[in-house]
Parts: sequence; structure tokens; C-alpha cells
Amino acid sequence: MTSPKTYLITGGAGFIGSHLSEALLAAGNRVVAIDDLSTGRIENIATLQSHRNFHFARAAIENEVVLDRLISQADVVLHLAAAVGVKLIVERPVQTITTNIGGTERVLQASLRYGCRVLIASTSEVYGKGSRIPFSEDDDIVLGPTSRSRWAYAASKMVDEFLGLAYGREYGLPVVVFRLFNTVGPRQTGRYGMVIPRFVGQALRNAPITVYGDGTQSRCFCDVADAVRAIIGLADHSDSLGRVFNVGGTDSISIRALAERIRDLVESDSEIVQVPYEEAYAPGFEDMARRKPDNTRIHELLGWRPEVPLQTILQRAADYGRQLVP
Repeated sequence: MTSPKTYLITGGAGFIGSHLSEALLAAGNRVVAIDDLSTGRIENIATLQSHRNFHFARAAIENEVVLDRLISQADVVLHLAAAVGVKLIVERPVQTITTNIGGTERVLQASLRYGCRVLIASTSEVYGKGSRIPFSEDDDIVLGPTSRSRWAYAASKMVDEFLGLAYGREYGLPVVVFRLFNTVGPRQTGRYGMVIPRFVGQALRNAPITVYGDGTQSRCFCDVADAVRAIIGLADHSDSLGRVFNVGGTDSISIRALAERIRDLVESDSEIVQVPYEEAYAPGFEDMARRKPDNTRIHELLGWRPEVPLQTILQRAADYGRQLVP
């Protein structure tokens, strides 16, 4: 970690934002968090509220007056505020598009005024229907039709990336993009469709564990502590500017096997039930069969690789889930 800085975290009361706040404060930095609490939770930052180097503003990033004031105080902006979760994305596509693109544009405009370094959180969703595994940052991208709102999130995050990189090329703004792959950990909830906390909650209640589709689709999961370590490393490294980086776990597991593993871990009596995508989300919903990152680029720059194994990730999720289930 370099000398102490002031970091503004948009979406700072969210799952990842709150963990980032803790890590940055522990390293002696000042942290300002902005969140409208639409998906973030004040409980996530409750223990930070009394910290002398932490300040929280409850506001949407659409509030340009507040955003401008906070960015004027910052050295680095970590832009995490976005529509999250497949369920929300499918049900509220207008909010998804306007929040993601409009919010990022406001952040970039204000950051340009004050010369802040900006890190933009993107997503593995931008790889769309890519079939080349593992996904590399410069791979070609194939998305589904605009008639299916499933792809609105991926497209909006791609525009975020285009905007950020364009601000860097055209105006010299120091911008970094990082693409997160299924980040998991304490404080994440299943409310918006996140699969591990959803499975954990169902298993702890001995309710049916609902696997969407046939369960053969596979994913890689990354502990939030590993993701935070990567994000802070990218924020501190001068050679990260103007580049895109994957940040994710590399051990694949099918969703059906994941459900079985969680059921065994919490010693649940839950039945595993397959639910067609059209019942879970919407008619015509499409999913990706596999999603695995190539972390070569970030490893070569930072020496970063995920360290927390899947079993530990699941155990932490189970421990946190027990706090939420009566």
C-alpha cells in the first residue's frame, strides 16, 4: 500500500463496497462512501460509522451536487454503484440501463474536473455468449438480441467500459476497468438472485434448493477478500491505467454440484429442484453454459491470484447465512 489517500466508493454500503471500505481504512486511508441504499444496507457499514476516517453520504449518484462535492475530496474513485443481480436486471431493465450508464457518466465527468483516478467495476456478463474458455480481456464478444432484457446489463456495462476507456484516451483521465466474476462472501444476500447465498438460505431452512435450468451450467467463485486485494492493487499500480482486468476464481463447479455441496455442508434435508428459466426469470431467458476467467493479465501485473478455496468460501457463506436464518 502506498501513502494514505482519500477514496470515494460509490455503492459503498454494498456487499463489496463495505469490504473495500474496511480494508482501505485498516491500511490508514480515508474513505468516503456514497450509497442510496437501494441494494446496499446500512448494516454493512454499521461498525465503520464511528471511524474517524470514514464518512457516509446517503445519496444516489444521480445527485450531481453531492457527487461533485465528494469527488472533489477524493484521490481515487472506486465506482461500484450499479444495478445488481439477474433478478433485478430482468425485472427492471430501464433502471439497469439508466443507473449503469448514467451513473458512470456522472462519475467520469466529475472525476475529470478534479483529476481523480477512477476504477470502474465491470462484470463477467460482458463476455455474453462467448464460447472460448477461459475468457480473456481482449476476446470478441457475442450478445443476444435487444428484445431480451437479459442482455441489457451486459450491454450497459460494456458502454461503461467504453466510456471510461474513452475518457482516458481522449482526456487523459486515469481510468482502470476490472471485471468481477461471481464474487462471494459475508454480507452478500440472495435477494437479487446471487446463487450461493440463495442456496445457503434455502438449505438452512430445509426448503427446496431451486436450481435454475438443468444445473449443468458451471461457474467459478471468488472470495470477496481476494477481490478486494485485487481492486486495491490495481488502484495503487501506475501500469494498470487504461487497461481492463479480469478478477475471479478459476475452479469451476456446476450449479447442480454446488447445490449438493451446500446441502451437505449445512447437513440439510432439502430437496434439490430444477426450475425452468422461463419460470425463474422470463420467457426466452438465456444463460451462459460456462464462465471462467483468464487471470494472466492481473497476475503478471500484481502477482495476484485467488487464494481462498471454494470450500472455505462456502463455509463462510454458511456461517453468515446462519446469522440471518431464525
